[in-house]
Amino acid sequence: MTPSGTNRADRAPADRTRAGRSSTGTGRETSGRGGPPPPWAAAWEVLLPAAAAPARARGRAFQAALRAAVRSGRLAPGTRLPASRELAADLGVSRGLVTEAYEQLTAEGYLRSGRGAGTWVSGAVRAANPRARDLAPRPAGARADFVPGTPDLSLFPRSAWAAAYRGVLAELPHQALGYPDPRGLPRLRTALAELLARRRGVAADPERLMVVSGVAQATTLLGSVLHARGVRTVGVEDPGSPEHGALHAAAGLGTVPLPLDEEGLATGPLRASGVRVVVTTPAHQFPSGIAYSARRRAELLDWARSVDGLVVEDDYDGDFRYDRAPVGALQGLDPERVAYTGSVSKSLAPGLRLGWLLVPESFAEEVVERKRTMDLGHPAIDQAALARFLERGEYDRHLRRCQRAYRERRDALLSALDEHFPGTEVSGIAAGLHAIAELPGHCGPPDRFLERVAGAGIAVRPLSAYGTTADDRVRLVLGYAHLSPARIHEGVELMAAATRA
Repeated sequence: MTPSGTNRADRAPADRTRAGRSSTGTGRETSGRGGPPPPWAAAWEVLLPAAAAPARARGRAFQAALRAAVRSGRLAPGTRLPASRELAADLGVSRGLVTEAYEQLTAEGYLRSGRGAGTWVSGAVRAANPRARDLAPRPAGARADFVPGTPDLSLFPRSAWAAAYRGVLAELPHQALGYPDPRGLPRLRTALAELLARRRGVAADPERLMVVSGVAQATTLLGSVLHARGVRTVGVEDPGSPEHGALHAAAGLGTVPLPLDEEGLATGPLRASGVRVVVTTPAHQFPSGIAYSARRRAELLDWARSVDGLVVEDDYDGDFRYDRAPVGALQGLDPERVAYTGSVSKSLAPGLRLGWLLVPESFAEEVVERKRTMDLGHPAIDQAALARFLERGEYDRHLRRCQRAYRERRDALLSALDEHFPGTEVSGIAAGLHAIAELPGHCGPPDRFLERVAGAGIAVRPLSAYGTTADDRVRLVLGYAHLSPARIHEGVELMAAATRA
């Protein structure tokens, strides 16, 4: 009989010594006579914190601890567990708590039991590895990172964005938290249509505008509709974004690389290719930096009309131009032959996963239905926050701030290259977040140069990484937006030192 003022939890420390000597399900001593400890003893301490949990949460905590011990392999498949009465006494908990845990985990498949045969760890369970890996694309341990494609994330307007979230959470009606229109919230589509018409010259109809999680989803969404229509190949710029090939492949489409000239995509090879869909970056071609000439834009649209084709316009960084106003979008010239897509990945942050797709009327119904079946619509609170951010002028203010910062960094890159690599030819600097630098011939063969700078901890990408044309000169695509002027100078100096070494 338990002495007055003593409960089972009070007996637990003394019981811990006894538990290490008990055999499984027999009550006989083993380790005290030189025999091995019971097979579950290695996991016994895992259950102790659960046994000490508050009474109301003790059952759930005990089940979770036992389940985790099985998943992790601490209790291996085929291990026989102690009888419920014995384990309850050892841990100082009620027998009913242990019995309930055994029954629950047996129902879930973690344990198995039979009448008179005891309780065992099921063979269906495999030890899990709980480690979460980070697969975010970023150079590891680089002393200087000139890889293009990322804005300066430290410029993200946290205070204004937080205010937008607080505002929409306070004002959103309850029904707005249900499944949204697959095209996006009408409020955001209206705000985006106004923005794109004003800043990019887009013929933006909110009814044909769709909110997506970036250009990647826009590409696969449109690609799946094209595939359903019988399209099997699309033309892509060469050099161009390496992601386009993988995104189209996910939709079942092959890609045909098409060369550029000094005015943009060369229309001769385009006509000869036989494709009827082509993906372009006419405002600021990636990575060359070419802005398509007015003549080439007209020729591209003439081609689309002549083959009953479609031009997909990826306006990835059209807001950033430093010598004059940004070149307007191609879509504004012929909304029925151009599908337009963009995002806030370069203007705000890629982690927001917010973008837009504007399609010709003939595609609208099919694309909306694909979006509905793909994800039932984009998160409503994120959409409402972006709409409020646009409506209050915060987006325009942020772009002005970024323009000033990125122009300063572009100038810092030009100055550093002139100091450490005199004679470098730089192009594509009128707009965007990167530049093309053709280094002087004495920098050596491209492969040798890249090996040296990589060995010095400098992350760079050659122009040849974005297309099929081999380079006999060192031509680099240098991203500068995410680096401070001081880091730009330091990185170029390290690159020069590696070249001399």
